[in-house]
Amino acid sequence: MLEINNLSKHFGGLAAVANLDLNVKGGEIFGIIGPNGAGKSTILNMIDGYLRPTSGKVIFKEEDVTSCAPHERARRGIARVFQSNILFSDIPAMTNVRIGCYLHSGIRFWASFLGIKKRIDRQEMLLYEKAEEILKFVGLYEEREKEAASLAHASQRRLCLAIALAVDPSLLLLDEPLAGMTAEEVASMLIVVRGLREKKGITFIIVEHNMKAIMRLCDRIAVINYGKKIAEGPPTEISKNPEVIEAYLGAAEHAI
Repeated sequence: MLEINNLSKHFGGLAAVANLDLNVKGGEIFGIIGPNGAGKSTILNMIDGYLRPTSGKVIFKEEDVTSCAPHERARRGIARVFQSNILFSDIPAMTNVRIGCYLHSGIRFWASFLGIKKRIDRQEMLLYEKAEEILKFVGLYEEREKEAASLAHASQRRLCLAIALAVDPSLLLLDEPLAGMTAEEVASMLIVVRGLREKKGITFIIVEHNMKAIMRLCDRIAVINYGKKIAEGPPTEISKNPEVIEAYLGAAEHAI
């Protein structure tokens, strides 16, 4: 699904990411962990096109997308949920998701909503039904008419996920999706992610600081420290790796 070959990003004299190689299989839930400032979000920014790498390549479905803009990668099937809740805050949750649905539709979204179109045609009805289905899947259907800004934090995170799903991704990048959630909300979000993999075949790359959740959720994990990969493997291996323990928790700790 995704190959990252010798990827590096320099900011002035600082190497935020250095000579990174990763391979993510289709249908996999792949985690990226590491201390604050390790370069995790920079990696996601290069995968989705918000940052151009200093060197190296990003290969998606056997196509070199290194020079593609974010919207071009979105059309190819790469979507992103950011650390912050990026929403149209003063419009309903349903409308937020419908905006995402228009990426592949060929319909001019604002023309429709401004009334230039005098009727909702069959394609628009299908898009509305698609938005309803997505909201049901992420557990927000009952809150579909609420303004995004009025939703609780966990619901806003789900809405961000719903908007990303609206572009029909095959690869979904999640940046700190569990931040600020209670244990119950975390458990519920993990169920949603697993369900998306099982029912829709979506591949995930997840950057997350909640170690208990990431160890339960991911098939494989890469550990980044000072921009370099220091370990990669299944959660059981990563949790016992001495170099990971030293980098992530400090030498005084003995396990993740």
